[in-house]
Amino acid sequence: MNLSEKPGSSTDAAGGTFAFGTSAIYQHPLAYLVGMEGVALLRGFAGDYDREFIEARLAETRALLDSADRFGDALMVNPITTIDGYDAWSVDYDEPGNGLIDLDQPIVREMLAGLPIGVALDAACGTGRHTEYLASLGHQVIGVDGSPRMLAKARAKVPDGDFHLGDLHCLPVPDDHVDVVVCTLALTHVRDLAPVLAEFARVLRPGGHLVISDVRGFMINAHAYPLVKPGPDGKLGYIPNWHHQTSDYLVAALPLGLQVRSCFEPRFGDVVDPDSQPEPVPVNTVADPWLLHSWATEATNAAYRDLPVAIFWHFQLADS
Repeated sequence: MNLSEKPGSSTDAAGGTFAFGTSAIYQHPLAYLVGMEGVALLRGFAGDYDREFIEARLAETRALLDSADRFGDALMVNPITTIDGYDAWSVDYDEPGNGLIDLDQPIVREMLAGLPIGVALDAACGTGRHTEYLASLGHQVIGVDGSPRMLAKARAKVPDGDFHLGDLHCLPVPDDHVDVVVCTLALTHVRDLAPVLAEFARVLRPGGHLVISDVRGFMINAHAYPLVKPGPDGKLGYIPNWHHQTSDYLVAALPLGLQVRSCFEPRFGDVVDPDSQPEPVPVNTVADPWLLHSWATEATNAAYRDLPVAIFWHFQLADS
């Protein structure tokens, strides 16, 4: 799943501005861990956790600060395009261990299973996992993606599909052409939902269905977060991701005549095994947050617990 994106601006610690998606960002592994402790402490301050938990978090924060050299170096990470990032990720994107796919796939398939058979567009189709399922249901399928290597994987899965290199902001599909649009785990790379949802509404026939999934909740309370992946030169970079509030989808969708048929937000349980032991952090690379979690398991689980991990929408375009 891939698309180009216009950068957004944010404010730095000195009060200046930088363009997220165009500027290098400073990633400090200790800052991530202390931040996770801070979120857990805030939830404790609000009454979610007790005195013993709060005192344990304060003690763990002191221990983390006293052991800063264990967590790897702080590094500047440069942006890479979604095309470059997903081209590199295409090699193992479908391999076991991608928890978001494990969550996304059965829910999206259940939403798609009951829809009338017709022409279906998989927008940001990636490796074609949903395209393949739509074809198995009897749909005539179209796939669009910005990553050539992802698209090659999709074509191999669905030889009879109609695949196009393209962008979500300007889909290579005629007006009123499809009965179903599915777009999964891709809108996080779009800063402004309105023009993309307008494209979905443009290509849908009246009464057509739109099924969306999107990620939620990573980098708690941040308006954006970096997805770190290898770039074309082999060096790690970040793909920009934006966090959309539930209301953002409605503000973009309802004026287009897209009517809500269902919405579902599964929640985090334990993000990390409470019994897991701290793992060594590689030197001279960007520390993987999921690896860092083992150094603060209670804080991580407390910070994320019951927050939405993803959001699933089923919209239907009005008949008139």
